[in-house]
Amino acid sequence: MKPNYSYVKFGDFVEIQPTVKIDKETNYSFIPMEDVTPGLKYVYPTDEKKYEGSGVKFENDDVIFARITPCLEHGKITIARGLTKNKGFGSTEYYIFRAKPGISDKDYIYYLAISPIIRDNAIVSMIGASGRQRAQKDVIENLTIRVPSLLLQKKISLILSAYDDLIDTNRRRIQLLEESARLLFREWFVYFRFPSFAKASEDKPKHEKVKIVDGVPEGWERGEVKGLGNIITGKTPSKSNFRYFNGDVPFIKTPDMRKSSIVINTEEFLSEVGGNSQRNKYLPPWSILISCIGSVGVVAMNFFRSQTNQQINSIIPKKEIYRYYSFFCLSRLQPLLEAIGGGSTMANVNKNKFENLKVLIPSENILNEFHKAVDSIFKQIAIVLQQNQKLAQARDLLLPRLINGDIKV
Repeated sequence: MKPNYSYVKFGDFVEIQPTVKIDKETNYSFIPMEDVTPGLKYVYPTDEKKYEGSGVKFENDDVIFARITPCLEHGKITIARGLTKNKGFGSTEYYIFRAKPGISDKDYIYYLAISPIIRDNAIVSMIGASGRQRAQKDVIENLTIRVPSLLLQKKISLILSAYDDLIDTNRRRIQLLEESARLLFREWFVYFRFPSFAKASEDKPKHEKVKIVDGVPEGWERGEVKGLGNIITGKTPSKSNFRYFNGDVPFIKTPDMRKSSIVINTEEFLSEVGGNSQRNKYLPPWSILISCIGSVGVVAMNFFRSQTNQQINSIIPKKEIYRYYSFFCLSRLQPLLEAIGGGSTMANVNKNKFENLKVLIPSENILNEFHKAVDSIFKQIAIVLQQNQKLAQARDLLLPRLINGDIKV
């Protein structure tokens, strides 16, 4: 055995499903499964809900560990941050891991949880009906693991956290960049406070009152989503032919779109062989994607030539200047999509319903100016996302070697 290491059961090293007291009929931070992004160390709540007795409870700095398929296989493991009242709750499909004072470090627990030592063994322990299999708590508790001293845990965590903290900083930077573009969209296309781009004499004001004709700015028109570009509904190739899923064509699903406004990486990839069976489903870069089945209204753009599954309708903009307007325009349609989705189990907005949704189509001179104003913002977002991808790859290369003690620290 290497020095500073000892063998313990995982259940003795961490507290699993710790007791958290929260009051019923009181609002707390709520973290659903879809908010947990594989590869991101931290999750921040975006919503509060009234606690009515259902849901797994946790506190700030607790590790959230998805126990159900396919969420665990996809790596939905994270640390809770920014909870109001220092407490929150979420999916019943979570296990919660908490550090034990003087024994374990909270960050080290996270890195141990995402490593094969815990995650792979949890996956192997899964039982239950197909599609609803869950990792077994007693198996995880009784896993015998080799762990370093608390001091060494903290040293390892510091090295790996340097990557994750930079990823988190970049993620916040992306949110600020996207919000700046969103605010400009709202100013121009919701409040109709956009500059006048007409050539005029020097004494003409830079901004002038917008003339409204039949309820829309002069030069604009009422149209449908199909007026923004060509609509493509995705399709999943038969998974019985595994060569279709052994390539480098990104295959986008709704969870991939939740990670960022621009999809840089996906959980699955198609081969060109698979793509040839549905040649008309390819999307060029910077198409607009919107989920229309299940969790409707999630909007993103693809960075690479790609395909999507059948839950996503996509727009290939008729002109480049329609790109960002279409992105933000569709982002505002979620309540409408939910209303017209119908269905007793999940919302479903088919292609015909989607392409005939009413939207405003601005004049092309306004679209051109908006495109020029925000294009650099989204190009910068794409650069930062690629930086984060490289940081995550570097961290993932280091992690097993540090956890196994192959690198001296």
